[in-house]
Amino acid sequence: MSFKIGLEIHVALPTKTKLFCSCNAYNEQEPNISICPICMGFPGSKPMLNKKALELAKSVANALNSKINNQISFERKIYFYPDLPKSYQITQLEYPIANDGYIELLDLNKKINIRRIQLEEDPAKIIHEEEFSLIDFNRSGRPLLEIVTEPDILNLDELKEFLNELKSILYYLGIDINIELKVDLNISYDSERVEIKNITGTRNIINAAIYEMKRQTKIKESGHQIHKQTRSYDENQVITIALREKETEEEYGFIYESDLSKYDIKNIEYIQPVFASKIAKEISLKHNANEELIREQIMFDSSALKLINLFSNKYPINLIVNAIQILKKYNKILDNNKFEKLINLISQNILINQDLLEKIEQNNEINSTKPIDQKLIDTAINNLINKNQKLLDDYEKNNKVFNFIIGQIVKEYNTNPKYVSERLNELLSKTIKKSK
Repeated sequence: MSFKIGLEIHVALPTKTKLFCSCNAYNEQEPNISICPICMGFPGSKPMLNKKALELAKSVANALNSKINNQISFERKIYFYPDLPKSYQITQLEYPIANDGYIELLDLNKKINIRRIQLEEDPAKIIHEEEFSLIDFNRSGRPLLEIVTEPDILNLDELKEFLNELKSILYYLGIDINIELKVDLNISYDSERVEIKNITGTRNIINAAIYEMKRQTKIKESGHQIHKQTRSYDENQVITIALREKETEEEYGFIYESDLSKYDIKNIEYIQPVFASKIAKEISLKHNANEELIREQIMFDSSALKLINLFSNKYPINLIVNAIQILKKYNKILDNNKFEKLINLISQNILINQDLLEKIEQNNEINSTKPIDQKLIDTAINNLINKNQKLLDDYEKNNKVFNFIIGQIVKEYNTNPKYVSERLNELLSKTIKKSK
């Protein structure tokens, strides 16, 4: 069984105004109030390109290692649907923002190639009721960035890591992936490509891929032909549903957008990217720390990365990460001085609870502190070992197992990872000797 997966990812860009007009792009309170003749497609209206959208698009292209075109143009993608008042969507075809990029999947030692990155306008929003449909044109004309991959993703692990890596890159560029991130999922078994349209959320993307791969496998195994088609994903039933036969590029009747000139973007500035997974690897190698744990803290948290960079040459990295975990657990933010006080308390094996954290936050005097109960930690470690006998075998072969147990105990009891590490090493060694 050999599947190939490609993605067409649509990301909403966080600009104040829409892509081709001065209407507010977000934050509207009621339907159909953030509209004008341009985004409504009235005759005679002329689009004007949003410079901020260009800067963000170029930033993403640079972060995805792409060849950025010095000159770009726009095309009209012609189709008839109620959410498109002009009966065409302004997008890019001949000269997009960029081509030939890639995303590196460090854990899997693989690159996923990016075919093209292009700007386009968002259609309106259709709200379907039982007996009628409503259209909200507030969304019409919002700036979308489309990222099209090559069909290089071969399994679910690669799909998960690719999505995680892309979302982290977008996050550090200041692009809120929660506004809108929709994916068209293209899955082919052998040659015929099936497209599942407009999937939102990583879990839904993964579930749609699982279902579609199983569906296509059954068709092939029964001796039937897989048909090229477009499908939708029903997240309630966790299934894909046939919509229509897959369109070809020619069917859209692309024509040059005569209302927009060609644009020279050579001098458009862009934001420098942050690759959190690469940084996590570098930190773990430098400080002999748990890479997975560091990555978990910083992939979508720039403040955690700042704290690690600020204190990593002064305190053990495990203490810093533990302090960050505690802040996240209790949903607290501390300034640098108070964060340092928290690190010092953890280093003394002091139990950090919500009351103590609030005292640190309010700068109150801390008169009495409760040390970690050794018996409590030992019991927790032994319970984990007893429930997971396989850990005894894996412990000697794989250091990640050791770090996994430490992470579980530290998260549960807010204690010093160094202390847990010492106790775990001692208890595991004793248990393994007894078993032998």
